[in-house]
Amino acid sequence: MSDAHRHEATPDSDPAPGTTAEAPPADLSALTRERDEARDQVLRTRAEFVNYQKRTKQQAEADRLYAVGDLGRDLLDVLDNLQRAADALRSSAQEGIASGLDIVHKQFLAVLAKYGVEPIEALGQPFDPNFHEALMQQPSADAPEGTVVAELGKGYKIHDRVLRPSKVAVSVKP
Repeated sequence: MSDAHRHEATPDSDPAPGTTAEAPPADLSALTRERDEARDQVLRTRAEFVNYQKRTKQQAEADRLYAVGDLGRDLLDVLDNLQRAADALRSSAQEGIASGLDIVHKQFLAVLAKYGVEPIEALGQPFDPNFHEALMQQPSADAPEGTVVAELGKGYKIHDRVLRPSKVAVSVKP
């Protein structure tokens, strides 16, 4: 008998390694459970990765939208000083120079608006602590209680986020 015929599996012998024999029912249910758990784990991992991709994309978009926020906040002080200079020149009868500074101020605002930085409208609006910082209360018979009656410092926002709240006086009953 040749060696090839001698190693053939017979019905009475154990199956060779790597071959499958019919598993008993208990082993089949364990394998089925293990397969189902592996499938669930793969599906969960895939879903987590898709969610990660979505969060990363949203964060990148937010970073792009608000990237100029710190620069914008720093430039607001320069913008305020430019306005103060124009007001001071106007009060000292230097109207020509003040008009020039007003043009620069408007141009400055236009550039900031190009990047989503815009002033917060406060005067005459209901007080909103998300956009306004109340510095004082002012009795007023003309405005309903809780209305902004004076803007003491201009507030700005970038898209939907506040860069600097408006500093305001809020009406109270006289």
